[in-house]
Amino acid sequence: MANIKLIKRRIKSAQNIAQITRAMEMVAASKMKKAQEVALLGKPYADKIYQVTRELAARTSKQYHPLLSEGNKNGKILIILISTNKGLCGALNTNLFRFVSNSFSVSGALDFINVGKKGQNFIVKTGKKLIADFSDKVPFDENVPALTQLIVDGFIQGTYKEVHLCFNSFINALKQMPTKKMILPISVLTSNEEVSTIPKYEFIIEPSVDDVLEYLLPHYLENQIRSAIYEAEASEHSARMIAMRNATDAAADLLDELTLVFNKIRQEKITYEIADMVTARLAVE
Repeated sequence: MANIKLIKRRIKSAQNIAQITRAMEMVAASKMKKAQEVALLGKPYADKIYQVTRELAARTSKQYHPLLSEGNKNGKILIILISTNKGLCGALNTNLFRFVSNSFSVSGALDFINVGKKGQNFIVKTGKKLIADFSDKVPFDENVPALTQLIVDGFIQGTYKEVHLCFNSFINALKQMPTKKMILPISVLTSNEEVSTIPKYEFIIEPSVDDVLEYLLPHYLENQIRSAIYEAEASEHSARMIAMRNATDAAADLLDELTLVFNKIRQEKITYEIADMVTARLAVE
């Protein structure tokens, strides 16, 4: 009898878990659809801004704008880590943190700007230096102007020689890829890439390359950071939807197993009761 009660409680628990995870899957799917649309619509624009900025930077003097310099070679590397505030999204954050650890081996020369509470925990636990955290203000894209200003000041002052974005790039609903993207210095971005990989375009620019860059450079940084945040959000909701679907399926499988065990125990109990009744009748006769 005790076993039947225990199995009933476990069946009830599995049913409750399945209901919760199914509801969370539906919520994540709803959020994913909107986040995916924003990320995919903005990605071509961000890629084009990235490409045009590199093209124009190669056509002007490095002394024209501080952001076009090669930076202080003795400076540190600044990493903008974009993760999530919440869990229940599978191995999304774990894969990103492992990727960051493998990509940057010189821990003493690294500074971190964090977006997402999960990333904050990673930075603190691994002993990295956290100079700013933008996890509390949601949605994350509202932090972009302040974050951009912090990056620009640090690079111009020579504190940092490189600035990298680390985030989960949204490929599709089933695949999210940890990504590292260097956004400063722009001159290094241009010189390090093979000539064959950079498409050649002839731009008609008015009034001049320098004037266009004067406006484009700050916009370039904000655009790259905002695009990374949008992709990270789409990746988060997609990963959570898949994780909750897997959890729902696992709960359903467990429920089937428990129901089978429950029916077996109940059948055995009925059999024993019939056997006891037959035995008692034979004893009376």
